[in-house]
Amino acid sequence: MSAVQFGVLGPLAVATDDGEPVVVPGAKVRALLADLLANRNQVVSADRLVDDLWGEDSPANPLGALQVRVSQLRKALNDAEPGARELVESRPPGYLLRTATVDADRFAELARSNDAGRLTEALGLWRGEAYADVADAEFVRAEATRLTEQRLAVHERLAEARLARGEHDLVAADLAELVARHPLREGLRAVQLRALYAAGRQSEALDSYADLRERLAEELGLDPGPELVALHRRILDQDAGLSAPPKAALIRNSLPAQLDELVGRAEALAELRALLPRQRLVTLVGPGGVGKTRLATETARTQSFPDGVQLVELAPLSTGEPRVAEQVLAVLGAHEVAGTSLSASDRLVTALRHRHLLLVLDNCEHVIEPAAELVARLLRDVPGVSVLATSREPLGLTGELLWDVPPLPVPANGDLDAVRRSAAARLFAARAAAQQRGFRLDEQTAPAVAQLCRRLDGLPLALELAATRVRALGVRGVVDRLDDRFRLLTTAQRDVPTRQRTLTAVIGWSWDLLDPADREVLARLAVFPDGCTPQAAEHVCRTDLDTLARLVDRSLVVLDDSGAEPRYRLLESVAAFGLGRLTDADEVRARHATYFTELAERADPELRGADQQRWLALLDAETANLRSALVNGGGLRLAVALSWYWYLRGRLTEARQALAVPGDPGQETRAAPWRVGFALSQGEAVAPDDVRAAVAVDPDGHAAWFAANAVIEHGDLALAAELLPTNVVDAWTEAAVLASRAHLAHANGDQATLEQTATRSAAIFADLGDRWGRLRATEWVGGLADMRGEHERAVALHREGLRWAEELALWPQVCAELSWLAWIAVQTRDYAQGRELAERAYDLAVEQGSPGALIFAEMSLGLAARRDGKLDLAVTHLTRLADLGRGESQPALYLPMVLVELGYAVEQGGDPDAALALHVEAFEAAEAMATMRDAVGPLEGMASAVRSPEVAARLLGAAAAARLATRSPAAPAERDDTDRTTARLRAELGPERFDALLAEGAKLSPGEARAQL
Repeated sequence: MSAVQFGVLGPLAVATDDGEPVVVPGAKVRALLADLLANRNQVVSADRLVDDLWGEDSPANPLGALQVRVSQLRKALNDAEPGARELVESRPPGYLLRTATVDADRFAELARSNDAGRLTEALGLWRGEAYADVADAEFVRAEATRLTEQRLAVHERLAEARLARGEHDLVAADLAELVARHPLREGLRAVQLRALYAAGRQSEALDSYADLRERLAEELGLDPGPELVALHRRILDQDAGLSAPPKAALIRNSLPAQLDELVGRAEALAELRALLPRQRLVTLVGPGGVGKTRLATETARTQSFPDGVQLVELAPLSTGEPRVAEQVLAVLGAHEVAGTSLSASDRLVTALRHRHLLLVLDNCEHVIEPAAELVARLLRDVPGVSVLATSREPLGLTGELLWDVPPLPVPANGDLDAVRRSAAARLFAARAAAQQRGFRLDEQTAPAVAQLCRRLDGLPLALELAATRVRALGVRGVVDRLDDRFRLLTTAQRDVPTRQRTLTAVIGWSWDLLDPADREVLARLAVFPDGCTPQAAEHVCRTDLDTLARLVDRSLVVLDDSGAEPRYRLLESVAAFGLGRLTDADEVRARHATYFTELAERADPELRGADQQRWLALLDAETANLRSALVNGGGLRLAVALSWYWYLRGRLTEARQALAVPGDPGQETRAAPWRVGFALSQGEAVAPDDVRAAVAVDPDGHAAWFAANAVIEHGDLALAAELLPTNVVDAWTEAAVLASRAHLAHANGDQATLEQTATRSAAIFADLGDRWGRLRATEWVGGLADMRGEHERAVALHREGLRWAEELALWPQVCAELSWLAWIAVQTRDYAQGRELAERAYDLAVEQGSPGALIFAEMSLGLAARRDGKLDLAVTHLTRLADLGRGESQPALYLPMVLVELGYAVEQGGDPDAALALHVEAFEAAEAMATMRDAVGPLEGMASAVRSPEVAARLLGAAAAARLATRSPAAPAERDDTDRTTARLRAELGPERFDALLAEGAKLSPGEARAQL
């Protein structure tokens, strides 16, 4: 589980590990989170939480209301980071939030330092007042006050550190507002007085002291402390120890004026600002157009070096030109004296030997050797000089700190809030608005802006070039033309360097610096649509790791090591540039298709064993490459190899589309059962003879089991039992068949067979290490526990299954486990929990396009609504399911239960005759499927709706006897219905007559009881 980040240094904030904000809905839920964060890693009693959240206005069921808010909080966290619901633990006598990722804790860690950079970073974590949106609440007041005091203490220590560095003017300016907000804080005043005096503002220092003395006297009746009095005396005496050190030379900066806002780089600026004073050589590396120059100049603008900052543009030099030192001398204004024999680098060292300044060397990549040689000399011989370089490849020097400048974060989707949070979208919107006055980032433009940002990889220069076209094309028009990006993305702005006026020129600048062999490899890498592993690159591109490393160093290839193994990626624009220069495309694409077909065939058996999770992740990472290989030579052979993977991932439509392509006879034979199985899994009717024909060639193989198992969901239990393999080819197929037979036994109410097959299946899958198989078998063990009324055990089994499914990202099975848990919650009268779980399952099923999971989830929604008294909503859900089940060629397994629930809803709505018809229909459907257990509910439903109390009592007796015979006790929620009917009948018939009729009914078979109507 990835960590969830919590922020309390400002308004309450929650984010994923990737920085995506998490919405915590509702004021009470946010207040609950704030309370748990203020007491993080400690148990907070439920009574205290209720008092904190509602005070004297507590609801009628305060603990129930609190539990609902806890469930909502867990859901919000889990929606953002799967598994994060476990952060909120139920611990007697209340709840505990377990976390180590709160910004206040990071602040405390940084605040212990005396380093100016770390103190600056600590203050940068603050976004406003602590717990700003719940600051009035008593439960956070002490914590907020403590944090505010720590913040002020850090301000004081940072000011002291900056004074020691000679930043008197800046400290005096920065403290003015802080002192105004905290006029009685003597520590702040002391630092301000010293800064003002050192900056030559003695009278202001004395005025500030007088203001403090007057305020203390009037508001507190106190005098300034002895340390402040002593400082005042030193100022009056003009103590030389308080003066600023003399500057050795006039500070000169050659940075250009800031013409527009730097968007999306606040965190980078803060990090680099703190880094530079400690690190003498920092090189900003990254692809062309990523914004290295702008970030370097804005970082340099924040620095305070005694002899200033000098920006040296190296782009005017031709490739490999050695005159780097001359370029620096020209910027410094150091002219060569006639008759001197010193080299340019010697003259530069002499000029800088006693100076303390920052050199910004911009665009080093095309003069990398002479630039590196000069920087090495300066670092060795001029201790007062620091260098901030920008380059598309490292200088390669000892002590060099490489700082990768990434593209700007792009929106994850087209949602307006997500787009507005994206730095790439904000940059594009700002530049587009400058070109077209009426441009706005709103609901209409957000989806197109999100797509544009993703297509351009968040590359600032590309975004700015695209913005210049909005005035003529509109943002949608720009997106539509991105396939021709190199003609589209140009600018006529005259103050932009030639190499940055077109996207072609930006990438071509780096391309031209490569040797021919490296260009060939870069072009071949473009056939990988979403990057590749080192092994894939070596095989498909016919290259070696040294070449790949050179391309990474030159910022043309990105090394992504965030996953299980490193991957080489190209920005989309670099890939488009490379594809346009690929001379052997057919051969490269053929090698690509062969490589990934063989990979899929190696992966297929591994997906049924102990390495299942690793191979799932590997194929997930290669999704785009596999799709490309399918249409470039992989064909039906690759589609068959990927079929089981697609099923585990719930990508049924993708599987069917890929399997639809023609292949050779052998491939067609292997594909046939997969085609049938996926069609059935998506709810499509397939004639029984067509199913038999598809599995006939290999009736005992994996694919045959897959097709037979899919038949079960269509209610044709006899056909499924007929087609399930009997002479299994391996242990995995044996376990899979047993799990399917457990499913059949559950449908038939055969508890003995269900227990035997599910338990044996789980054991075999455990031996094989197949976690999908274990959770599939355990699902039916849990179903058995539910059938027997062992609800606590059933919940434990399904929660364990849910955890496994989430860990493996097996979303269809996650749907199933959530639906089981929702079902059990409804059966045990926890309707709020049942609705929450069912809604999660339903949303996920819609997202996955899984008809079976959708039906199971909607059943729980309908049941929860009916049993919670929401009859209109229940009828809507249940009617839709009933119509769907009636439309099947065989009665759907769920149809009897749905009709019973619909009958109860109609009866409670005042129409017992219509209800009785529905219960009779349910009984007939159960009879058609020969499932005695499913006939029990219809009998109890008939008893609730039939007008004759005598017949109703006999029906109840028959139903009770059937429950005993099938060992299927009524769940608590089911008992509510029978108890309601029983109470009515006892009142109408009298206890003795009712008991006698009940005993008569117990002697009837379900069919005989039905005949009483």
